Amino acid sequence: MPKAPRKAPSRPLTQLSLFPEEADLARIDAAANCWRFYRLSLQEDLFGGTALIRHWGRIGTGGQMRVALYRDRGAAQGALDDLLGQKVKRGYRFRKEGV
Repeated sequence: MPKAPRKAPSRPLTQLSLFPEEADLARIDAAANCWRFYRLSLQEDLFGGTALIRHWGRIGTGGQMRVALYRDRGAAQGALDDLLGQKVKRGYRFRKEGV
């Protein structure tokens, strides 16, 4: 006699984002004394738009920050994707957790 299938434990479902809403990159080249970080993130603003926040600089410093405002999330997401592609072409790699 076959056993009845076990019911999976109940846990809340989470919607995974199809597109990244943040990225943490680093470019490290010890021979060239290059220790750089680059962070990108999307945040909603108070007026219904989306802000693309870019934070970059030398690892260990405060770096610089720039905020670009977009009317909708799609435009901001497109800009984030473009910048991410440019940075990867220039040698930046995704940072591992805890680094």
